[in-house]
Amino acid sequence: MATTLKDIANQANVSLATVSRVLNGDSSLSVGEDTRQRIFQVAEELNYTKHQRTKTKGKFARIAVVQWYTQKQELDDLYYMSIRTGIERACEQVGFQVVQIFESKLDQIPTAVDGIIAVGKFSKRQIQRFKQISSKLVMVDYDGLPSECDSVTADFEHGTQLAIGKFISDDLTDIGMIHGSETTSDHQESIPDLRLHYFEREMKKRDLFRPELVFKGDYSSQSGYDQMITAIDTLGDKLPHAFYISNDPMSVGAIKALQERNIQIPERVSLISFNDTTIANYIFPGLTSVKVATEEMGENAVLLMEEQQTTTRDYPKKLVLGTKLVERKTTF
Repeated sequence: MATTLKDIANQANVSLATVSRVLNGDSSLSVGEDTRQRIFQVAEELNYTKHQRTKTKGKFARIAVVQWYTQKQELDDLYYMSIRTGIERACEQVGFQVVQIFESKLDQIPTAVDGIIAVGKFSKRQIQRFKQISSKLVMVDYDGLPSECDSVTADFEHGTQLAIGKFISDDLTDIGMIHGSETTSDHQESIPDLRLHYFEREMKKRDLFRPELVFKGDYSSQSGYDQMITAIDTLGDKLPHAFYISNDPMSVGAIKALQERNIQIPERVSLISFNDTTIANYIFPGLTSVKVATEEMGENAVLLMEEQQTTTRDYPKKLVLGTKLVERKTTF
């Protein structure tokens, strides 16, 4: 297992912050020369060598991690918090210094950073602004190829195929969907829900797509509740026996609506969500969900950033991480 800054801090008997600042070459840190030398010696003994090749202009790379969510929104949707956790863990491993920026503070991105990892949905104008600050840019959960920058995304296509395949294997062919709608953080561009795109395509292949069974929310728990209530009220006895829902918060709201109307899950309505955050395992009934490797998305974004810091290439990379279906109690 690779040595971490925490390992060095424990053996050198100093704080993690002190280790980070010493190895980052922070000249403003007031620390004795003996302590400084001890930290470097322990780092050498533990074979902590990655910091030597991630230096930029004689120092550790300073990376701005920009979230398109506010801190409050992140608490409401663990998907992006999990990505950020992966980024921070990987940055510690390679020795990057992290500057955390949330959506409401984009104007506070320092100009003196060596790279930017942008998490979420940003407009072309915002991406250009990032590039003005640093040419080294990685997008997470957003396809960066059209903007000629590296990116890490999840495989929405295969995940959607898994969900539909599960329903059909359970002899459920009347399948509805509750999907999301959103804009970039500056509200300049609409972002289509790729799960809806692949759902419609896959259902049409099987001659099963029915537009009256598709409902649009905004990815929140409240919208999942509202859209399921609308489906129940408008469809009545024609309510489909299965719903594919774009994320876990909306699925939680949908479950609440079904339970309030005394509609049995999964006996009358089966549900499959997307993301498989922690809540999917603890809600009752347990939520069958397409698992996205969120922490690994963050970790791979850091690896792309490390590559940008240490090598030169004239083309962008896009990493697509696979998904898998985790079955629980909302399906048979």
